[in-house]
Amino acid sequence: RIIELENQYKKLDWRVALVVSLEVAQEKFCKFKDVREAMEVGIRVGFAYITLGVVASPLEGFVKLMLKKRMDGKGEYFSLFYSGPVRSAGGTGASVSVLIADYLRKHFGYQAYDATEDEINRAVTELADYHERVTNLQYFPSEEELRFFVKHLPVEIDGDPSEDFEVSNYKDLPRIETNYVRSGYC
Repeated sequence: RIIELENQYKKLDWRVALVVSLEVAQEKFCKFKDVREAMEVGIRVGFAYITLGVVASPLEGFVKLMLKKRMDGKGEYFSLFYSGPVRSAGGTGASVSVLIADYLRKHFGYQAYDATEDEINRAVTELADYHERVTNLQYFPSEEELRFFVKHLPVEIDGDPSEDFEVSNYKDLPRIETNYVRSGYC
């Protein structure tokens, strides 16, 4: 199918990743136990295509897709869990995985993430903690940029805890499963 799509568009065209992700999520090639698993595998397939299938990111860097409830009770949104190996995809590959997930989110009728002010503050705090205590990020966004990103992303970026210390503030938030710093998130 990928060869057909590359002939229709061109090799390494992002549309190939989007279409094949959607077709996998629609179970055109095989059946999954539920729609969440089908969408998760669809994201992985598109991510693998974008990264040429040569890095661990689609399997180990993208950990899982969770469906979480919006604060207003009006449906569910996508929460994308990442871990440290996502870095092997590079910034563009990792960000395209988010675009692929949002494409599937829209197609399957899920709602946008509705970040709370505390969740936005947690993002600012956690990224600063990670930057100062773990490693200097290649690009460290300003607080204003971070607030904009988190407020406007239609999917939640999340991750498993990876560091042995907690964030310095904004702990025990209901929709964030850990107080520990998450390298994949950062």
